[in-house]
Amino acid sequence: MNTEVAEPGEAFGRAVVAPAAARVVSGRESYTLDEPAPPGLLHVAVLGSPHPHARITRIDATAARGAPGVHLVLTHHDVPDILFSTARHENRLDDPDDTRILDPVLRFVGQRVAVAVAETPRQARAALALVDVEYETLPAVFDPEAARHPGAPLLHPGKTPGEHRVAEASRNVVAQLHEEYAEPGHDGVAAALAASAASVEGTWTTDRVNHVALETHGARSWLAPGPDPSTGSGRDGDVLHVRTSTQVPFLVRDELARLLDLPEERVRVVAGRVGGGFGGKQELLVEDVVALATLRTGRPVQWELSREEQFTTVPCRHPMRIGVRAGADAEGRLTALAIDVLADTGAYGNHAPGVMFHGVHESMAVYRAPNKRVGAESVYTNNVPSGAFRGYGLGQVQFAIEGAIDELAAQLGIDPVEMRRRNVIRPGDAFVVGRPVDGDLEYGSYGLDQCLDLVESALARPRPPADPHPPVDPPSPVEPAETGLDEEWSVGSGVALAMIATIPPRGHFTHAKVSVDADGDFVVDVGTAEFGNGTTTVHAQIAATELGVPVERVRVRPSDTATAGYDTGAFGSAGSVVAGLAVARAASSLKTKLDQLSAGYLSSRNGSAGQIPSTQLAGIWAEATHDGSPRSVAFNVHGFRVGVHRGTGEVRILQSVHAADAGVVINPEQLRGQIDGGVGQALGSAMTERMVVRDGVVVTRTLRRYRVPQLADIPVTEVLFADTVDRLGPRGAKSMSEAPYNPVAPALANAIADATGVRPRDLPIQRDRLWELLRTTSAAAPTGRAGP
Repeated sequence: MNTEVAEPGEAFGRAVVAPAAARVVSGRESYTLDEPAPPGLLHVAVLGSPHPHARITRIDATAARGAPGVHLVLTHHDVPDILFSTARHENRLDDPDDTRILDPVLRFVGQRVAVAVAETPRQARAALALVDVEYETLPAVFDPEAARHPGAPLLHPGKTPGEHRVAEASRNVVAQLHEEYAEPGHDGVAAALAASAASVEGTWTTDRVNHVALETHGARSWLAPGPDPSTGSGRDGDVLHVRTSTQVPFLVRDELARLLDLPEERVRVVAGRVGGGFGGKQELLVEDVVALATLRTGRPVQWELSREEQFTTVPCRHPMRIGVRAGADAEGRLTALAIDVLADTGAYGNHAPGVMFHGVHESMAVYRAPNKRVGAESVYTNNVPSGAFRGYGLGQVQFAIEGAIDELAAQLGIDPVEMRRRNVIRPGDAFVVGRPVDGDLEYGSYGLDQCLDLVESALARPRPPADPHPPVDPPSPVEPAETGLDEEWSVGSGVALAMIATIPPRGHFTHAKVSVDADGDFVVDVGTAEFGNGTTTVHAQIAATELGVPVERVRVRPSDTATAGYDTGAFGSAGSVVAGLAVARAASSLKTKLDQLSAGYLSSRNGSAGQIPSTQLAGIWAEATHDGSPRSVAFNVHGFRVGVHRGTGEVRILQSVHAADAGVVINPEQLRGQIDGGVGQALGSAMTERMVVRDGVVVTRTLRRYRVPQLADIPVTEVLFADTVDRLGPRGAKSMSEAPYNPVAPALANAIADATGVRPRDLPIQRDRLWELLRTTSAAAPTGRAGP
């Protein structure tokens, strides 16, 4: 065990065990649909579109409605005709209104055509076969470059920037950004590149990636009296209850109320233990169907997506094409940095603006250059929708920029780490993207320099000699030396960095309440969701430290819109630094109250010893809020040593090291696990994971055909922490959920380029792709060290 027992009041900064750890690993923890089914539970099945672009000209569900066990069949004629976005943000206007619960125009293969609700899933599926549909097929477009050119089929004609928040529907462009900035005395990107001692121009691409959360999307709804949030007691009238696998219970509640024309207090959304999210559950994808079905039938209704539905209908990571132009002077100082980003948002624009803006933000702002230009567009196609994914666009854009920085360093003969030292921002520098950034982003602390030093030192450590008697089996990918590598292998190293804001912009709100229960222990009510991100653990640690009690005396109750205070949601790595700060404030306020009561109690006893009976303390509480502003920045640096077999394209990771600027680390062992998970997930999207889509049809629709790394595929990563104290986070902490993912793919590509002299510019770097690149590139002579 790598956990420890903390003394009372000292839980913060200790590797205390997660409260649910034993239940999770033993299979006893209750996930979304593990609660006992209510009597009369009905099940949902959905008929998906067979066409990438079509209009329903006739639909008849008469036969389906008369099928055995069927209680309800819904078509677009039977649902509210209200536009919305499946994406959920604090401000619902951040995303375009371009989606309907059921739409007569179908824009991707698998889009909902009809919904059947029956006694069993099999009966619901059988009913769908009886729905009679006639389609008018429409021209489709699958390439985002073609989609924005004149004459391309239009997916959302008539949508406007003002009403629907679609930038240029006439070009299929849902969001765009075009900016250029030159510091005083400079003449812009073009002039700077022309005068540069070295310059790089190239295009990088990233593919679709699925979240592969262990728990698929699922929800259960029912009608029952609900508690009054102001008193906790029951109230008259039925409340729509929805238990769902979501990262954003309050935002789901608000949009359900809007879609179904219900007062918010008549909708209760509960997220129990959620089995993974990674951004994929910052959406409203199943809740609208089950809620509407419950309101129509009066019965409990459940819908759990299959893994195939998860691949074919649920938003994935945005595939991007990123063009980079960069220049530097002879000393390696950047003179210009320009990017041109094209994102494929698929059939709908959920998260399209946010992913695009965030992707070009910190990736550009982390480097100083007197001339910068950003061009970015997110474009509709007839592909499966894209959405929120860990890193929220940064992983894609950082892959390209970090590759260009390495190419500049190679041209100038400068060490890649030193090249970064000379060009990264430092406290006092403005954050500049395509223009200086106005807002609440600050240097709450700065540890990028330490992270670069830590990774550089780790990669430079002497390594053990090769084994003169190597084993018969190939060496494990976790081995730290080139054991077993012969002259067919080239060895190289690479690094990459990333910066990320610790909180999403434009407000992230939370309310926390800490109270004393009947046994004298403490209860934390907070609205943020627990989906394996560890917020329940850190909230207990924060509260216990502020209260001065053992962490075992603190119980956290998250994610119930009827009993917890409002919380924007568990996304953007906000759980520790937004909800955590509110928990800290509430616990500190409660401690003050209890200290005052204790002093009064002792005074009433004339100073004689004794404690206030717990019965007199029960029900005492304090609350606090946080609005998510101001925001700090966190930094991550990753380094690899790899061996590349020049004859087959096989890549073996010989060393993996990650340095994180997380401020004061709340739980070191949990954070190491978070980073290990981020590295593993990033290696999947860097090396093996790729959603293959042909003419709008997702081919990789099972885990057998979609290569998620197994434990044996993931190297042991040495995790190192910078020594910083953030003045904005709780007790000096920063968030670190998304951040570890972002520098991994570019570090791997840089290491492969160092080993082979050939630069992979397309993700994933699958073995066959790399073999082809090595075979066809004239510059394939190895520049790295040959294996022993």
